[in-house]
Amino acid sequence: MSLEACRALVERADPDRFAAAELAPEAAQRVLWPLYAMNVEVSRAPWVTKEPMIAEMRLQWWRDALEEIADGKPVRAHEVTTALSVAIGTDEARRLDSLVSARRWDIYPDAFEDELDLLSYLDQTTGCLMGAGATALGAPMEVLPNVVLYGRGVGLARFLQAAPELEARGKHPLVDGRPEGIAALCYQVLQSMPSLGALKRELGPQAAPVLREGWQARGVLKQAIANPTRVAEGALGLSEFGKRWRLLLS
Repeated sequence: MSLEACRALVERADPDRFAAAELAPEAAQRVLWPLYAMNVEVSRAPWVTKEPMIAEMRLQWWRDALEEIADGKPVRAHEVTTALSVAIGTDEARRLDSLVSARRWDIYPDAFEDELDLLSYLDQTTGCLMGAGATALGAPMEVLPNVVLYGRGVGLARFLQAAPELEARGKHPLVDGRPEGIAALCYQVLQSMPSLGALKRELGPQAAPVLREGWQARGVLKQAIANPTRVAEGALGLSEFGKRWRLLLS
Protein backbone atom coordinates (compact mmCIF):
# COMPACT_ATOMS: atom_id res chain seq x y z
CA MET A 1 0.00 0.00 0.00
CA SER A 2 2.81 2.45 0.79
CA LEU A 3 4.31 1.85 -2.65
CA GLU A 4 0.97 2.62 -4.29
CA ALA A 5 0.66 5.74 -2.13
CA CYS A 6 4.08 6.87 -3.36
CA ARG A 7 3.03 6.31 -6.94
CA ALA A 8 -0.17 8.32 -6.42
CA LEU A 9 1.77 11.17 -4.80
CA VAL A 10 4.20 11.37 -7.73
CA GLU A 11 1.32 11.26 -10.20
CA ARG A 12 -0.30 14.27 -8.53
CA ALA A 13 2.78 16.37 -7.84
CA ASP A 14 5.46 15.49 -10.41
CA PRO A 15 3.84 14.48 -13.72
CA ASP A 16 7.10 14.48 -15.72
CA ARG A 17 8.83 12.03 -13.40
CA PHE A 18 5.62 10.04 -13.20
CA ALA A 19 5.52 9.66 -16.99
CA ALA A 20 9.15 8.51 -16.98
CA ALA A 21 8.75 6.01 -14.13
CA GLU A 22 5.60 4.53 -15.66
CA LEU A 23 7.74 3.18 -18.52
CA ALA A 24 10.26 1.53 -16.18
CA PRO A 25 10.24 -2.21 -15.40
CA GLU A 26 8.46 -3.20 -12.22
CA ALA A 27 11.70 -3.77 -10.31
CA ALA A 28 12.85 -0.24 -11.10
CA GLN A 29 9.46 1.21 -10.17
CA ARG A 30 9.79 -0.25 -6.68
CA VAL A 31 12.81 2.03 -6.24
CA LEU A 32 11.68 5.04 -8.27
CA TRP A 33 8.25 5.60 -6.71
CA PRO A 34 9.57 5.96 -3.13
CA LEU A 35 12.53 8.07 -4.26
CA TYR A 36 10.40 10.41 -6.34
CA ALA A 37 7.76 10.61 -3.60
CA MET A 38 10.42 11.54 -1.04
CA ASN A 39 11.68 14.20 -3.41
CA VAL A 40 8.16 15.63 -3.72
CA GLU A 41 7.80 15.84 0.06
CA VAL A 42 11.24 17.35 0.58
CA SER A 43 11.05 19.86 -2.28
CA ARG A 44 7.71 21.27 -1.13
CA ALA A 45 8.61 21.40 2.57
CA PRO A 46 10.15 24.91 2.34
CA TRP A 47 7.07 26.27 0.59
CA VAL A 48 4.19 25.10 2.81
CA THR A 49 4.94 27.71 5.47
CA LYS A 50 6.25 31.27 5.63
CA GLU A 51 8.01 30.53 8.91
CA PRO A 52 11.66 29.58 8.25
CA MET A 53 11.96 27.73 11.55
CA ILE A 54 8.99 25.48 10.72
CA ALA A 55 10.41 24.82 7.24
CA GLU A 56 13.77 23.93 8.80
CA MET A 57 12.01 21.51 11.14
CA ARG A 58 10.22 19.86 8.24
CA LEU A 59 13.51 19.30 6.45
CA GLN A 60 15.16 18.06 9.63
CA TRP A 61 12.36 15.48 9.95
CA TRP A 62 13.46 13.99 6.63
CA ARG A 63 17.13 14.13 7.56
CA ASP A 64 16.31 12.20 10.74
CA ALA A 65 14.28 9.66 8.75
CA LEU A 66 17.18 9.11 6.35
CA GLU A 67 19.55 8.71 9.29
CA GLU A 68 17.28 5.99 10.68
CA ILE A 69 17.40 4.18 7.34
CA ALA A 70 21.17 4.59 7.11
CA ASP A 71 21.68 3.25 10.63
CA GLY A 72 19.32 0.31 10.10
CA LYS A 73 16.97 1.51 12.83
CA PRO A 74 13.18 1.24 12.73
CA VAL A 75 12.05 4.06 10.49
CA ARG A 76 9.33 6.46 11.59
CA ALA A 77 5.86 5.57 10.34
CA HIS A 78 5.02 7.35 7.11
CA GLU A 79 3.80 5.99 3.79
CA VAL A 80 6.87 7.33 1.97
CA THR A 81 9.55 6.46 4.53
CA THR A 82 8.22 2.91 4.88
CA ALA A 83 8.58 2.27 1.16
CA LEU A 84 11.85 4.20 0.97
CA SER A 85 13.45 2.09 3.70
CA VAL A 86 12.88 -0.98 1.51
CA ALA A 87 13.95 0.69 -1.74
CA ILE A 88 17.35 2.08 -0.74
CA GLY A 89 20.35 1.07 1.32
CA THR A 90 22.68 2.75 3.78
CA ASP A 91 24.85 4.47 1.15
CA GLU A 92 21.87 5.97 -0.67
CA ALA A 93 20.31 7.20 2.58
CA ARG A 94 23.52 8.94 3.62
CA ARG A 95 23.93 10.59 0.21
CA LEU A 96 20.31 11.72 0.11
CA ASP A 97 20.96 13.74 3.26
CA SER A 98 22.75 16.27 1.04
CA LEU A 99 19.60 16.56 -1.10
CA VAL A 100 17.53 17.50 1.94
CA SER A 101 20.20 19.88 3.21
CA ALA A 102 20.44 21.62 -0.18
CA ARG A 103 16.73 22.44 -0.02
CA ARG A 104 17.45 24.89 2.79
CA TRP A 105 18.27 27.35 -0.02
CA ASP A 106 14.57 27.32 -0.89
CA ILE A 107 13.61 28.64 2.54
CA TYR A 108 15.48 31.94 2.44
CA PRO A 109 15.64 34.85 -0.06
CA ASP A 110 19.43 34.69 -0.37
CA ALA A 111 20.85 34.43 -3.89
CA PHE A 112 23.45 31.87 -4.89
CA GLU A 113 26.96 33.13 -4.18
CA ASP A 114 28.16 32.35 -7.70
CA GLU A 115 27.68 29.96 -10.58
CA LEU A 116 29.51 27.16 -8.79
CA ASP A 117 27.07 27.50 -5.91
CA LEU A 118 24.14 27.12 -8.31
CA LEU A 119 25.71 24.08 -9.99
CA SER A 120 26.35 22.52 -6.58
CA TYR A 121 22.66 22.97 -5.74
CA LEU A 122 21.70 21.18 -8.97
CA ASP A 123 24.17 18.38 -8.25
CA GLN A 124 22.88 17.91 -4.71
CA THR A 125 19.21 17.91 -5.72
CA THR A 126 18.50 16.38 -9.13
CA GLY A 127 21.96 14.85 -9.48
CA CYS A 128 21.84 13.25 -6.04
CA LEU A 129 18.34 11.89 -6.59
CA MET A 130 19.33 10.32 -9.90
CA GLY A 131 22.53 8.93 -8.44
CA ALA A 132 20.72 7.36 -5.48
CA GLY A 133 18.29 5.66 -7.84
CA ALA A 134 21.13 4.37 -9.99
CA THR A 135 23.12 2.77 -7.16
CA ALA A 136 19.98 1.41 -5.50
CA LEU A 137 19.32 -0.40 -8.78
CA GLY A 138 22.81 -1.86 -8.89
CA ALA A 139 24.86 0.66 -10.88
CA PRO A 140 28.58 0.60 -10.05
CA MET A 141 29.82 3.45 -7.84
CA GLU A 142 32.40 4.54 -10.41
CA VAL A 143 29.58 5.64 -12.74
CA LEU A 144 28.10 7.96 -10.12
CA PRO A 145 30.00 11.14 -11.17
CA ASN A 146 28.66 10.82 -14.72
CA VAL A 147 25.13 10.25 -13.43
CA VAL A 148 25.39 13.40 -11.31
CA LEU A 149 26.65 15.37 -14.33
CA TYR A 150 23.70 14.14 -16.34
CA GLY A 151 21.40 15.05 -13.46
CA ARG A 152 22.91 18.53 -13.38
CA GLY A 153 21.65 19.14 -16.91
CA VAL A 154 18.23 17.73 -16.07
CA GLY A 155 18.09 19.88 -12.95
CA LEU A 156 19.07 23.06 -14.80
CA ALA A 157 16.33 22.55 -17.38
CA ARG A 158 13.74 22.16 -14.62
CA PHE A 159 15.20 25.05 -12.64
CA LEU A 160 15.02 27.46 -15.57
CA GLN A 161 11.41 26.49 -16.20
CA ALA A 162 10.65 27.26 -12.55
CA ALA A 163 12.63 30.53 -12.49
CA PRO A 164 9.67 32.92 -13.04
CA GLU A 165 7.72 31.34 -10.18
CA LEU A 166 10.77 31.43 -7.93
CA GLU A 167 11.21 35.13 -8.65
CA ALA A 168 7.52 35.73 -7.94
CA ARG A 169 8.09 34.14 -4.52
CA GLY A 170 10.94 36.51 -3.75
CA LYS A 171 13.84 34.26 -4.74
CA HIS A 172 16.86 35.15 -6.87
CA PRO A 173 17.39 31.98 -8.91
CA LEU A 174 19.85 33.17 -11.55
CA VAL A 175 23.39 34.32 -10.88
CA ASP A 176 23.50 36.04 -14.28
CA GLY A 177 20.02 36.64 -15.60
CA ARG A 178 21.12 38.40 -18.77
CA PRO A 179 20.25 36.52 -21.97
CA GLU A 180 23.93 35.97 -22.75
CA GLY A 181 24.54 34.71 -19.21
CA ILE A 182 21.69 32.22 -19.41
CA ALA A 183 22.81 31.00 -22.83
CA ALA A 184 26.41 30.57 -21.66
CA LEU A 185 25.38 28.59 -18.58
CA CYS A 186 23.10 26.31 -20.59
CA TYR A 187 25.78 25.71 -23.20
CA GLN A 188 28.36 24.86 -20.52
CA VAL A 189 26.06 22.40 -18.76
CA LEU A 190 24.79 20.87 -22.01
CA GLN A 191 28.34 20.26 -23.21
CA SER A 192 29.24 18.52 -19.95
CA MET A 193 26.25 16.14 -20.02
CA PRO A 194 27.37 12.60 -20.84
CA SER A 195 25.92 10.93 -23.89
CA LEU A 196 22.65 9.23 -22.97
CA GLY A 197 23.47 6.08 -24.94
CA ALA A 198 26.94 5.74 -23.42
CA LEU A 199 25.64 6.38 -19.91
CA LYS A 200 22.91 3.77 -20.33
CA ARG A 201 25.55 1.22 -21.25
CA GLU A 202 27.64 2.18 -18.22
CA LEU A 203 24.66 1.80 -15.89
CA GLY A 204 23.36 -1.44 -17.33
CA PRO A 205 19.73 -2.33 -18.11
CA GLN A 206 18.58 -2.57 -14.50
CA ALA A 207 19.70 0.95 -13.52
CA ALA A 208 19.29 2.76 -16.86
CA PRO A 209 15.61 3.68 -16.19
CA VAL A 210 16.76 6.36 -13.73
CA LEU A 211 17.94 8.42 -16.71
CA ARG A 212 14.52 8.59 -18.34
CA GLU A 213 13.41 11.47 -16.12
CA GLY A 214 15.79 13.60 -18.20
CA TRP A 215 13.82 13.06 -21.39
CA GLN A 216 13.16 16.78 -21.93
CA ALA A 217 16.41 18.25 -20.65
CA ARG A 218 18.52 18.53 -23.80
CA GLY A 219 15.63 19.98 -25.78
CA VAL A 220 14.87 22.58 -23.10
CA LEU A 221 18.52 23.59 -22.72
CA LYS A 222 18.92 23.97 -26.48
CA GLN A 223 15.77 26.07 -26.52
CA ALA A 224 17.21 28.33 -23.80
CA ILE A 225 20.46 28.72 -25.73
CA ALA A 226 18.62 29.68 -28.90
CA ASN A 227 16.22 32.07 -27.20
CA PRO A 228 17.17 32.77 -23.55
CA THR A 229 14.49 35.44 -23.13
CA ARG A 230 11.97 32.60 -22.95
CA VAL A 231 13.18 31.90 -19.41
CA ALA A 232 11.93 35.23 -18.03
CA GLU A 233 8.76 34.93 -20.11
CA GLY A 234 7.95 31.53 -18.61
CA ALA A 235 7.78 30.17 -22.15
CA LEU A 236 10.48 27.53 -21.86
CA GLY A 237 9.26 24.03 -22.71
CA LEU A 238 8.59 21.54 -25.45
CA SER A 239 5.35 21.00 -27.32
CA GLU A 240 3.17 18.06 -26.30
CA PHE A 241 4.22 16.23 -29.45
CA GLY A 242 7.89 16.96 -28.73
CA LYS A 243 7.52 15.69 -25.17
CA ARG A 244 5.88 12.44 -26.21
CA TRP A 245 8.40 11.81 -28.95
CA ARG A 246 11.37 12.40 -26.67
CA LEU A 247 9.85 10.28 -23.92
CA LEU A 248 9.47 7.31 -26.27
CA LEU A 249 13.06 7.71 -27.47
CA SER A 250 14.55 8.09 -23.96
